[in-house]
Amino acid sequence: MIDSNRIELERKGEGEKYVIFSRPLLFLKQVLVGLALVLLLIFFVLPVGKLAVLSIQGNGGLTFAHYSEMLQQSRLWKTLNDTFVIIVGSSLVSVALGVLAAWLMAYTDMKHKKALHMAMLLPFILPSYVLTLSWSSFMGNQGLAAQLLHLLNPDAKPWSMYSYGGIIFVMGIHHFPLVYLLTVDILRKIPRDLEWATRASGAGKWKTFRLVTFPLALPGLTAGGLLAFLASLDNFGIPAFLGIPAHISVLSTLIYEEIIGFGPSAFARGAALSVMLGMIAILGTLLQWLAVRKIKTTDTVIVDNSPRYALGRHRTSVTAAVWVSLAFITVVPIASMVAISLKRAYGLPFQPSNMTIVNYTYILLENPKVWQSIRNSLTLSIVTLVICLVIGSLLAYVRVRRPSWLTKSAELAVALPYTLPGIVFGLAMILAWMQPIPGWNPGIYGSIRILFIAYVCRFMILQVRAGIAAFTQIDPSMEEAAHIFGAGFWKKWFFILLPLLLPGLISGAFLVFLTALTELTVSALLWSSGSQTIGVTIFGFEQAGNTLYSTALSSLIVLLIMAGMGLLHLIRKLSARKGVQSS
Repeated sequence: MIDSNRIELERKGEGEKYVIFSRPLLFLKQVLVGLALVLLLIFFVLPVGKLAVLSIQGNGGLTFAHYSEMLQQSRLWKTLNDTFVIIVGSSLVSVALGVLAAWLMAYTDMKHKKALHMAMLLPFILPSYVLTLSWSSFMGNQGLAAQLLHLLNPDAKPWSMYSYGGIIFVMGIHHFPLVYLLTVDILRKIPRDLEWATRASGAGKWKTFRLVTFPLALPGLTAGGLLAFLASLDNFGIPAFLGIPAHISVLSTLIYEEIIGFGPSAFARGAALSVMLGMIAILGTLLQWLAVRKIKTTDTVIVDNSPRYALGRHRTSVTAAVWVSLAFITVVPIASMVAISLKRAYGLPFQPSNMTIVNYTYILLENPKVWQSIRNSLTLSIVTLVICLVIGSLLAYVRVRRPSWLTKSAELAVALPYTLPGIVFGLAMILAWMQPIPGWNPGIYGSIRILFIAYVCRFMILQVRAGIAAFTQIDPSMEEAAHIFGAGFWKKWFFILLPLLLPGLISGAFLVFLTALTELTVSALLWSSGSQTIGVTIFGFEQAGNTLYSTALSSLIVLLIMAGMGLLHLIRKLSARKGVQSS
């Protein structure tokens, strides 16, 4: 007999097995669910809603005057044209490089594929502004490229990065790993029997690629291209560092210039531009999601990692060419940036007598604002990591183990801040926390607290997606077995789930930490005196013409990233070794 204070909540499994909850416990659960929904609305949905409302708000009520005013300006149409040219051009560069890299990795017998895989991810792992400074240093008048050209022709000048071509090139190489990652997996799932059958029918290599390989790889290629398109649309660092000095604007930099320019209608105009940019981003995200759904239809296909084309006597030369190309993309420009950071003064030739570490001494010991920015970024990153690791992992657990429209809606709400371009979300945070309730200013805007909130909201989805991937690899029967043998909630998590989940959760947490540590786009709008971050400080140095300091601080960031990647590799290696020993 069931007590009147207890209630059957749900049927679980087969037979007559029920989960029984007391009414107070059920009420507490409902309260927690309601509180979670309220927090999701306040932190993730409300800022975007306020942004949309401000874009159509005028003195006399709702109006589209801000849109009509912006659309009548020639500057906006030039910016839209520049945005289209730069994003499409950089996406094409990313697709070309990504498809070539994916084909070589999936289809050929190149040497050192594991090391090459990590090297191909490096251009995207590096912050965009660091990669930009590397290339601007390398191709600058004092860079290595200029010195090599002067050996051939004293009057020769290197290609200027402060141009449309420079922005397209740097953005293209920064985002090509996204295309590579999505394309290489789909290429390995193409049945080689279809290609053999086409070759047996008399088709050559190129015809087989055109009739079989390319059509079957098209979903991955499309998804990767759209992802590169969205990443280029969101990118602020590259067009800000290279475009603003050359008077080249894209939508993200135009919004930034509108907001920092203040004026009576600066926020309203920025909101209108943000809605335009946000709508393009959301449309692109939907298209990319549809392309990824087509990829998931091949998830049951066995992945074929064995090479399909033997390079023969060209194997060593092709592998060497790939290594040289990757070194040219990242290592050589970074070396040039480090070389410039070691000069006593900008413009001096690179020789031992002109080398010094005084720039590093200045940024680390003599400039308190630099050290404060490093401390702020580390604090923001660590706090963001901890909060996202705990809340994001719990949300991922509920999303996998209790799938419903409610958990799907929660995932969509959490993904919204990351889906929107960073500059759009930054403006939304200003509008949300300047006065959360009309007439009440809690003092969040203008302090470092708004950066904490913004970082957690924007990067939470990274941990959620990593957690979902980790939880889907664990069979629910392991949890049920733990319950049968009397394991409580904490024992189940600490002795069963966490050891299995740790590699996946740590990977997500490391991605959150690294992204937050090097973040620039959101911080460019939200920082205030005393809350500047590393990215903002580097941007400020470069805008002020202090290239020696910006390159020195960027070099330290590269060193920190390499150390973090090494630490992550060591943790994964130890986890894998423990897994082998326990089995």
